[in-house]
Amino acid sequence: QVQLVESGGGLVQAGGSLRLSCAASGLTFSTYAMGWFRQAPGKEREFVAGISRSGRSTGYADSVKGRFTISRDNTKNTVYLQMNSLKPEDTAVYYCAAKAAYYTTSTYYTRGQDYGYWGQGTQVTVSS
Repeated sequence: QVQLVESGGGLVQAGGSLRLSCAASGLTFSTYAMGWFRQAPGKEREFVAGISRSGRSTGYADSVKGRFTISRDNTKNTVYLQMNSLKPEDTAVYYCAAKAAYYTTSTYYTRGQDYGYWGQGTQVTVSS
């Protein structure tokens, strides 16, 4: 079955860094665009970063641009989110998501409704 398993979350002080990983199985990873979303308590889920099938195109929410970097390794079926200069407002559950993208290798997606598969989420807590 399709599985997306996140790892790398935890507790970090403001200004610190974390790298999240999302290992995918049960799908042809290279045919899926990937994304990261997050949800804080009492708030709506929001787009964080997206990456195209090939990895050539990436996009970020304004709130994380310049601090976070999404990347993927199609030989390892894994997508990453490098988070630097973390702020307390980055505290949230972070979710990895996969969207089938059979017709383009250069598109990323920002809408959660476009994604068909989701991981279980990993908690990121940033203390001040």
